[in-house]
Amino acid sequence: MQQILLVEDDEIMRITVHDRLRREKWQVDVAVNGREALNRLEQKHYHLILSDIRMPGMGGMELLERARRHSPFIDIFLMTAYGSVEDAIACLRHGAADYILKPFEMDDLIIRINRIFEMQTVRARCASLEDRCRQEHQDIIGNSAAIRKIFALINQIGPTDSTVLISGESGTGKELAANALHRASRRADKPYIRINCAAIPEGLLESEFFGHEKGAFTGAHAKKLGRFELADGGTLLLDEIGDLPLGLQAKLLRVIEEGECERLGGTRTIRVDVRLLCSTAKDLKQEAEAGRFRQDLLYRLSVIPLHLPPLRERTEDVPLLVNHFLRGFSRKRDTELSLSDEAMQCLLRYDFPGNVRELKNIIERVSVLSPGPVISRADLPADLHAPRQTADGAVAMPLSEAMASAEKQCLLKALVHCNGNRTKAAGALGISRKNLWEKMKLHGIEL
Repeated sequence: MQQILLVEDDEIMRITVHDRLRREKWQVDVAVNGREALNRLEQKHYHLILSDIRMPGMGGMELLERARRHSPFIDIFLMTAYGSVEDAIACLRHGAADYILKPFEMDDLIIRINRIFEMQTVRARCASLEDRCRQEHQDIIGNSAAIRKIFALINQIGPTDSTVLISGESGTGKELAANALHRASRRADKPYIRINCAAIPEGLLESEFFGHEKGAFTGAHAKKLGRFELADGGTLLLDEIGDLPLGLQAKLLRVIEEGECERLGGTRTIRVDVRLLCSTAKDLKQEAEAGRFRQDLLYRLSVIPLHLPPLRERTEDVPLLVNHFLRGFSRKRDTELSLSDEAMQCLLRYDFPGNVRELKNIIERVSVLSPGPVISRADLPADLHAPRQTADGAVAMPLSEAMASAEKQCLLKALVHCNGNRTKAAGALGISRKNLWEKMKLHGIEL
């Protein structure tokens, strides 16, 4: 419910306006002068101040300035019986949301207040969209050799218009890579449209892709533009392209090769200029061999392949990712969260079948459930503590690989514990600094 503070020294006007505002189901508090209004602002949040300009002690203009210093985003609506065009301009220049001359029609006042509240809703939605855009524009986090290769490839192929097939296990950041490619392209200021091929029923996909005319099918009550039209001049991401039905794959191939499409129920050919990005967690070569994906479409999509490595192949990025997620959840929880060394070592031993998405979910869970600001090993999920085994209980890899993996993890733990100081880490491990450098090079560890 909107909260309004009514500031008016004339008793009859104050009661009249108060009663009319309450009939609109708004919560209304009253003050007889500017000083009382400031006292109320110290105690309560208001969406709008409705104030007379001329009052004993402190007038509406002084109240406007002091209230804006106290609450920068509050809207202030000024009333006066001694107004002119110059006065109205001065009020608006000083930050008033609106200005009205007495006597006024109550219905006019209500219409203006409703307009202010509507604008507040629009501003809130814009802020929400900006926040979502910031989240969507997050960069890939990592400093490992594997991720640096991805960065270099994105910078190289981003400015081109070539089709890119982004592959990788679920949770590796394929959508983030697609976002980065769009931002690095010459189309960065043009539309960026995404569609998840696995999330839309098969019967609706063609309409989502190419749009439809009014009356094209039952329920098509109006013309609808397809994603290809919406992305014209920009970039289109087809997420989970491996789940695209075979029948639609042929139509997609035609659009890619000819750069044109037709709406369902339409007869006009529509030219589209779209840079296509595709992502999948499936092995499309195996899908094509099994007859579930068109070989010719695979060739057309794989102009430039971009494979994102799983998190278990870039374990050295785990501390960076953990700290990144902790900072975000610390802001949300309004507390400074950190991870103990034992908890970090436990995470470094885990192979993360769900990759970065699983790691983020784990950090979010423990940030909520941890009894204190320091997250301990005991706060982590129980399955992170158990040694990794195969279904028959045997070790998950050959002895040589297990020993190499153990040595790598031991090096990483020492480096994390010593905050990346190689001299201290070598001392803790009981080896020389040169020996540590050689082992880091052998295991591809780069800090």
